[in-house]
Amino acid sequence: MSVPSYGIASIPGDGVGPEVVKAAIEVVTKLAAVLRTFEIEFTWGSDYWEKTGSYVPDDYLEVYRQFDACLFGSVGAPDVPDHISLWGLLLAIRSPLQLFANPLAAPPENGIDWVLIRENSEGEYSGHGGRSHIGQPWETATEVAIFTRIGVERIFRFAFETARSRPRKHLTVVSKSNSLRHGLVLWDEVAAEVARDFPDVTWDKALVDAMTVRMVNKPETLDTVVGTNLHMDILSDLAAALAGSIGIAASSNLDPTRKNPSMFEPVHGSAFDITGMGVANPIGAIWSAAEMLTWLGQGAEADRLMDCVKSVCQAGVVTADLGGSATTRVIVDAICEEISRQGPL
Repeated sequence: MSVPSYGIASIPGDGVGPEVVKAAIEVVTKLAAVLRTFEIEFTWGSDYWEKTGSYVPDDYLEVYRQFDACLFGSVGAPDVPDHISLWGLLLAIRSPLQLFANPLAAPPENGIDWVLIRENSEGEYSGHGGRSHIGQPWETATEVAIFTRIGVERIFRFAFETARSRPRKHLTVVSKSNSLRHGLVLWDEVAAEVARDFPDVTWDKALVDAMTVRMVNKPETLDTVVGTNLHMDILSDLAAALAGSIGIAASSNLDPTRKNPSMFEPVHGSAFDITGMGVANPIGAIWSAAEMLTWLGQGAEADRLMDCVKSVCQAGVVTADLGGSATTRVIVDAICEEISRQGPL
């Protein structure tokens, strides 16, 4: 009997990105070989900057669309300005392909069992604005946040649907409409409108500054959380740290319409302070790969992968950020061994 086959674009990126993406590919390839319920091939990369001065080739969107999904590592290098690398690679994919929903899964530790949802295509990261009178005392720079009704409504519908799928059926809307009186007021108004279509989901609202305190002091009051591009970029890092380490959190860049391939990436950055040392935590990338499998329809396989990850972590085989001493290689070998031990589904 034939099994589903998937072509995956791997974009390792910068810093520890290549290390953790390589780890995730090895683990998922092992999973496919043992379970024999799906086939997977990882191709295409983006080691393009050093050769050409650009992060992607001119036809990168056409190339990208040929795949079923993408596994992404990290972006950012000491010798490249951050706004160049981010807009040259990650945002160059997210924005034109409208990967507008960015759920982050925080592991159920320290009283935390959250899904954080970030609007991923507009808001504060729309790229609108500019600079004038450069070098003069009156030099001016503007950064314009864009909030469209269609963009806000679709992320709220995704958020309410996600909340509805979870046991608590509760959504917290992060805002700052007391100060940002145009875009964030629209944000609040659309939230209330969409909420009427989800009577089975309870919801509340929190200002982003108060939200930081609530995440630390009252984590049990949160379940599913939705916020703007900037707000959730910040809060997702806090969530990962509160759960134990930014190295373990996974995220998805989804096109819920499925017109374009979605992208899956660990939350952490390129971590040049440990690049090449072999000690990067690969769990975030591996968990992201599990999220990718779920999105592709291989939910049972994703669950098996995460069971193996949990078994290894519970046995104390963890990297330094989690208080252990295991290397990236040791983690990968331990998870692969556990996959073999558990055997076929």
